[in-house]
Amino acid sequence: MILLRRLLGDVLRRQRQRQGRTLREVSAAARVSLGYLSEVERGQKEASSELLSAICDALDVRMSEVMREVSDELSLAELAAMATLSEGELLRPVLEPVPLPAPGSDRANMSPKAAAMDVVAA
Repeated sequence: MILLRRLLGDVLRRQRQRQGRTLREVSAAARVSLGYLSEVERGQKEASSELLSAICDALDVRMSEVMREVSDELSLAELAAMATLSEGELLRPVLEPVPLPAPGSDRANMSPKAAAMDVVAA
């Protein structure tokens, strides 16, 4: 499962690190506790829109830019998940339908156990 809070935290951390800033500097500028900002960056806490706005202001980055980067990463994660699912489906064995015997044929008059054995043998 793709966690939006994890992707958002990764983007915020990268923005902060690109600027060469510490958690302490950004938390002070955003007026949020260092521990809470750390949890947001690690994807352990959901950032409210107010908190996200304060962090973006502290990083001097537009919220739309952060959200666009999160959206891009979400798209890539979804594509990767679908590719993994598709590979799994390709590896799944395919069962072919077994034709039913026509009424009046020898197989139609078999006992259910004998018919089952005949299907397994085929």
